[in-house]
Amino acid sequence: MAYLNVTEIESAVAALAAAYPATAELIACPNATHESRQTHMLRVGASSGPAPEAILVLGGVHAREWVPPDALVSLAADLLEAYELGTGLRYGGKQFTADEVRRAMETVDLFVYPCVNPDGRHHSQTADPMWRKNRRPHPNGGGCVGVDINRNFDFLWDHLAKFAADSGVNTSANACDRNVYRGPSVASEPETRNVTWALDTYPRIQWLVDVHSAVPVILHSWGSDQNQTARPDQTFRNGAFDTVRGRANDTVYGEYIAAGDLNRCATISQRMNDAVKGVRGDDYGVEQAFGLYPTSGRATTSRSAGI
Repeated sequence: MAYLNVTEIESAVAALAAAYPATAELIACPNATHESRQTHMLRVGASSGPAPEAILVLGGVHAREWVPPDALVSLAADLLEAYELGTGLRYGGKQFTADEVRRAMETVDLFVYPCVNPDGRHHSQTADPMWRKNRRPHPNGGGCVGVDINRNFDFLWDHLAKFAADSGVNTSANACDRNVYRGPSVASEPETRNVTWALDTYPRIQWLVDVHSAVPVILHSWGSDQNQTARPDQTFRNGAFDTVRGRANDTVYGEYIAAGDLNRCATISQRMNDAVKGVRGDDYGVEQAFGLYPTSGRATTSRSAGI
């Protein structure tokens, strides 16, 4: 089966909003991409009371990861249909009852943003399958095109100033870097600004899940240094630690996270892993994002608790 192209993704979310007007809302993101594409999110939910806590789920941040946008469109369609019909859902060996679907739909709003980076996806599907970034033109008309959207958010964006020189942070200030160029400034990219717009416009979004397909693992906050719960002064907001952040297995700095928040992130991540394992037996594993490598400017360490 062929993967959806960017036009088909947009058509799919519009069709779902039209088919399920009581439980789905089409939301236009305000910033057109460099190639003049407009993207949409889909709010999925059936709460009849005050606006509930919400989750933002992203797909297609990295252009060459073709699976997540299709998976998110399918997830939204499955939830909407199952709720309307009063049925459960089954994925392989994992089953969700009709009551579980009902409770999910009526107690939380799911903001599904299936294709954050449509220009990059189009380029990957039509010209360069391994293309990862967006399609920002080079300012001087040169051949170095694109910014890694997942290095363009405001979380410790200036990695050269915010991390230890020997941290190995996986970000680049070189506009010709093929994979991890951070962009000329924080949130310079329309794709980045669409995500931050959603978080600012809907402050009840408390969780952000960024779905990728490069590595089979479930990662949770933080991505800047190893977590610690004892020193609240050791935080990414404290510039006094800018030159020592990002080194593994040292005692100089660790990224503070409240014990309760850490427990919530780890518990939810493990539940996600258990659900994935229930489908076909695959054990992705759960770890702190820093365990993959230290990063700056990532979506899931920008505003909300991230997975």
